[in-house]
Amino acid sequence: MHQALRLLPNEDYIFYADSLHVPYGDKPKEEVRQYIFEAADFIASQGVKALVIACNTATSIAVQDLRQKYDFPILGIEPAVKPAVQQCEGTRKKVLVLATSLTLKEEKYHNLVRSVDRHDIVESLPLNGLVRFAEQFDFSEESVLPYLRDQFSHLDLRQYGTVVLGCTHFPYFIPVFKKLFNDDAEIISGSFGTAKNLKHILESRNQLSDGTGEISFYHSGRKVEDQATLTQYHRLFRMLDEM
Repeated sequence: MHQALRLLPNEDYIFYADSLHVPYGDKPKEEVRQYIFEAADFIASQGVKALVIACNTATSIAVQDLRQKYDFPILGIEPAVKPAVQQCEGTRKKVLVLATSLTLKEEKYHNLVRSVDRHDIVESLPLNGLVRFAEQFDFSEESVLPYLRDQFSHLDLRQYGTVVLGCTHFPYFIPVFKKLFNDDAEIISGSFGTAKNLKHILESRNQLSDGTGEISFYHSGRKVEDQATLTQYHRLFRMLDEM
């Protein structure tokens, strides 16, 4: 959403957070799949011209089936493994992919890694706990740093040249990640590429708007109207602006 607003500031948006059912990353696949289709059905009923699945887990589980059901463009997001591998090739450094356990289990992710990781430099680690921190709006170093140190305790973080944030919650923790990895380690995500692809698709279909950039927020199909929650969302966008 943040990257889309930067590239397409004149579009009007629906932001759908499935707050009743998060986190997805540690739930059974079929249960999550049901939630995804319920969300997509609601979004489709709003008359959208494109849908961005801003969740790596949901993309890996359902994007192909969703594309068969609906006639508008559906964009997924996936861990930015390919550019990460390209950056590390020839440097003797490895790539570390951080995501939810469900994303990392899916065949879609394994196929992606197999297609680009010719020198066996990609490693992965599930960090489901970070999703819970984000859903509680807790981005504090005091809470997050001990959790990450524990999760990384078996790794030599100096080995990694690129860290891939394979969950759209994770960019909020970039300041904490930077305290753990070497200064020359690059931290990337797939959000920019997805937003860039959205712009390209709308341009090719002659569907760019001259709207106001209005965002309608929904929690599992219920429109968010209380000012405290709306203020919290806009604070989250400002946080990303400052990173």
